[in-house]
Amino acid sequence: MSDAPDHPLPAAAHPDRSASALSHLGGLVGRHPRTVIVVWLIAVVAAFAGATGAFGNQSLFDRLKSGEPSVAGENLHGRDLLVAAGRSGTSTHLLQVTGVDASAPASVRAVRTAAEAISRIDGVASFAAPQLVPGGLGSPAARALLPTSGNGFAAVVTYDPGLASAARDRAQTQVDAQFARLVAAVPGAKGTTGGLADLIKSITSQVEVDLRAGEGIALPISFLVMVLVFGGFVAAGMPIFGAIASIGGALASLLAFSHVIDLDASVVNVVTVLGLGLCIDYGLLTVSRFREELRGRVQGRPASEITQEEILASVARTVDSAGRTVVFSGLTVAISLGGLLVFEASILKAIGSAGLSVVLVAMLVALTLVPALCVVGARRLLKRGTEMAPDVGVFSRLATRVFRHPLLIIVAVLAVLGTLAAPALHLRLTSSGRELLPVSAPQREFFTALERSYPQLSGPDVQVVAQAGLQETQAYAAALPVVDGHRLVGRVERVADGLTLVDIDTPGGPLDEGARHAVAALRADRPAFPTSVIGQASGLRDFTDSLRARAPIAFALVALATLVLLFLMTGSVVIPVKALLMNVVSLGASLGVVVWVFQQAHLEGPLGFQSVGAIESTIPMLVLAFGFGLSMDYEVFLLSRIVELHERGASNDQAVIAGLQRSGRIITSAAVLVVIVFSGFVAGQLLVIKETGVGLAVAVLIDATLVRMLLVPATMALLGDWNWWAPAGLRRWHARFGITE
Repeated sequence: MSDAPDHPLPAAAHPDRSASALSHLGGLVGRHPRTVIVVWLIAVVAAFAGATGAFGNQSLFDRLKSGEPSVAGENLHGRDLLVAAGRSGTSTHLLQVTGVDASAPASVRAVRTAAEAISRIDGVASFAAPQLVPGGLGSPAARALLPTSGNGFAAVVTYDPGLASAARDRAQTQVDAQFARLVAAVPGAKGTTGGLADLIKSITSQVEVDLRAGEGIALPISFLVMVLVFGGFVAAGMPIFGAIASIGGALASLLAFSHVIDLDASVVNVVTVLGLGLCIDYGLLTVSRFREELRGRVQGRPASEITQEEILASVARTVDSAGRTVVFSGLTVAISLGGLLVFEASILKAIGSAGLSVVLVAMLVALTLVPALCVVGARRLLKRGTEMAPDVGVFSRLATRVFRHPLLIIVAVLAVLGTLAAPALHLRLTSSGRELLPVSAPQREFFTALERSYPQLSGPDVQVVAQAGLQETQAYAAALPVVDGHRLVGRVERVADGLTLVDIDTPGGPLDEGARHAVAALRADRPAFPTSVIGQASGLRDFTDSLRARAPIAFALVALATLVLLFLMTGSVVIPVKALLMNVVSLGASLGVVVWVFQQAHLEGPLGFQSVGAIESTIPMLVLAFGFGLSMDYEVFLLSRIVELHERGASNDQAVIAGLQRSGRIITSAAVLVVIVFSGFVAGQLLVIKETGVGLAVAVLIDATLVRMLLVPATMALLGDWNWWAPAGLRRWHARFGITE
């Protein structure tokens, strides 16, 4: 191994790239910086206004959906049959009354008065309460509307199945007013209202709250960190301005996508966070490279003497060099998000599609807005000094120490990553409903009380939709299979001609092992007539089966595209394969940490959540896709400098050590800022957002420290010149088509 640090680097002469497309773009931005800034300012204001409904349109947050992730399959087919027959989970609205006797005269009078008023509301199909049952409060029909213990009663309003959302909202406002009068008319009564539609609204509303809270935490702290990194407010503000533009662009693109596909509530936070993180990364890279280019031309002269020609030359070179890194990075992130489009689940397709548009926004910000800001503030950027940074520093010394014991470093880092990844072997998926909300959320409390006091109203754990008559279904229900040592018990009800429903309760709830085993048994043991097993456990099974079927294709396409892209950048076969393997190991460690924290219920208190004993079903793919993209982001940052030095004639060791010195500060600073961004969203209330935030924050932290600072230089030290190996045919192909300096 060569003693790299003792040998001077080759002269840092740049090849002539003044004719490149990116150089022309940089020159255009440099000549008209204020025009570029004004255009972006107008676009960002318009984007925020459109997304929030300021133009009189429906806001993005009003267009969001929520519910369990679904794919085409048995569960969705069975639910479609019920909807076609006029059954919908969102068509009911409930009132729970506590603190009164249901049979008291005041209760009876209040219920009958409310029933008369509610029956006249447009869109209401029926109203049920125990006081209205013909057989009286002691009849079996009334039992479902009376609590299992204590005083009180429940009332249920059912809306017309085909009611439009606006008409339903108007009807519910009037129904809630009558419910309030009912409760007020009974001395000592307390009432709470809710339903599946209200639960969905609570989740989507929480997304908007979490988004504001996350940005409120992330942006100010990020700005303070960048002030420390750059040593000034001007330089620190440029990436932040770019990040704000990114948020506006993300919200506008999501609003556009909401008119084409259904957007789940969690998509907004996840995609916005990605755009915010990428813009900070790219802004940091661009501002740092511009200062470096300008210092190289000024050669220590006072900042006041910087000429406009030097600024223009520096911004053109910055957009060409840092811009190529941004384009490569953006393509790698786009490739990882493109893998989500392979999956059948609409939520993953939505995140992948919207994410691709946000990557494009982040790239445009880095190639136009941030360089324009650099040109306007060029002299202030170098106010503290115009001297070139040395090639020896903290990161070069770290790399030199790693080069002395590369094998030991590799073994130690892999051991740590393997330990972190171990909990992922016990990954268990779920698809929560009310559990997504914090414990204190009114709708979560409502459904928890409903399940405890009115189990029949809270819905069965598993259902079988039977395309058969009542007698056939009753015979089927009487012979349900034995699951976990207990025979399943079903309640049969007629839905429509030739369509019946079997309601089945299992120990532990709709997503516990009992429900999952029941779904498997019912699907394996079919009657002579068509049946569809539905419920949360059934939907989860369809979703996970679809993931398993599509995952190999998605991984293969992402891996192949990444290998080709990195080969075009490096001309090496070894470096892309090594990068891919290291990312797989680090992402496994990130997923292991998520399982350890959320599934195994560690850090519940500090992070403010209640474990459900599993991980939300979309989280593994989001952590893998986004984590892979961000990891490759930093890989490209580091490799671009190493390749640049190697192409100028530096040895492998010189290129790695100097490349780490020149990019290490940017990578570390960018990683700190992105971790802050993701941590800001961990402070939100939705469980799925917390899991995503922790997973991606850990992924970035592991990648920027253990992988980029230790594992990459150690493996490149161990392989030496073999890092740059490629078959002769591929070398000739790269010489002709490769993307180099």
